[in-house]
Amino acid sequence: MLRITPKQARTVHRLARDQCCNCVCGNCLLLDDGDSHPCVQLISYYGIYCKYFLHAVLPAERKLYEQIIEQNELRSERRNEE
Repeated sequence: MLRITPKQARTVHRLARDQCCNCVCGNCLLLDDGDSHPCVQLISYYGIYCKYFLHAVLPAERKLYEQIIEQNELRSERRNEE
């Protein structure tokens, strides 16, 4: 899981709705088992939980992708120093 800020979450929600081919009417086709399941990225405000979104959708928004990766690497480095 990669952490995101509330401002980043708004952009992530827009990307999920507009760019993710698995997000249909707010539901995730990858989670479809006969019942509808909400898109994880549309209900998350604190992180990137969907691997498909992380690898297939988010890189299209290069600046945001780099920003999220960098801030999470810094967070990881700080934890390793402790």
